Amino acid sequence: MNGAEEIITAAHNVSGHNMSLMNLFIQASFTVKFVILLLLGCSFWSWTVIFAKFSILRKLKAKADKFEEAFWNCGSLEIFFDGINNKGDDPFVSVFISGMQEWRRTKAKVKTIIGNISMNERIGRMMRVTIGREVEYLERYLGFLATVGSTAPFVGLFGTVWGIMNSFEAIGFDQNTSLTAVAPGIAEALFATALGLVVTIPAVVAYNKISSEINRYQNRLEAFVDEFSSIISRQVEDSEV
Repeated sequence: MNGAEEIITAAHNVSGHNMSLMNLFIQASFTVKFVILLLLGCSFWSWTVIFAKFSILRKLKAKADKFEEAFWNCGSLEIFFDGINNKGDDPFVSVFISGMQEWRRTKAKVKTIIGNISMNERIGRMMRVTIGREVEYLERYLGFLATVGSTAPFVGLFGTVWGIMNSFEAIGFDQNTSLTAVAPGIAEALFATALGLVVTIPAVVAYNKISSEINRYQNRLEAFVDEFSSIISRQVEDSEV
């Protein structure tokens, strides 16, 4: 039998095996099974975080649009503040309330221009502290996506190396270098590599996208703080005239 006939025969033998993904997992060694389960678990939690974050950001954008429309159409900040409903789930509302509360605490004590400047600084600082707290909450679990995106390829590579080691072990045990002997180990190795990439790519793309969306939302909050401070300054100046 020549070389070509041996390859054809080996290929037929390999095709006779069930090379489905489930069968590859069942036939894999304990270490490769652990790697596959670990990657699948990371993938599940990654997609959970991804869907949750996109859902939260979409709702927050809608609430921000609604809040800003009501804010700019209100006739009085005091009346708007007294009638606002704070459920603790809208960063714009939380930031606005922190600014108004600080204003009410300090405006009665302000008697000079220097005092007005100090009041505006305190209001802005208090509102930015609230922004930091809200953004920190939005960024929860993003570290998990970053960790998965950076480590999953290496976890998959570990499974790849282990599968190739199993192939060489099979060669040494059976004294057989045919495709039939090494195919299962190579297949499970490639499966671990592919799974590592399948877990990594969505995590990295989603992390970048979500981080970008959070930064834009934070910039929107920062712009609102500046606008609110300007309104407070004008009202204080008007009251002194």
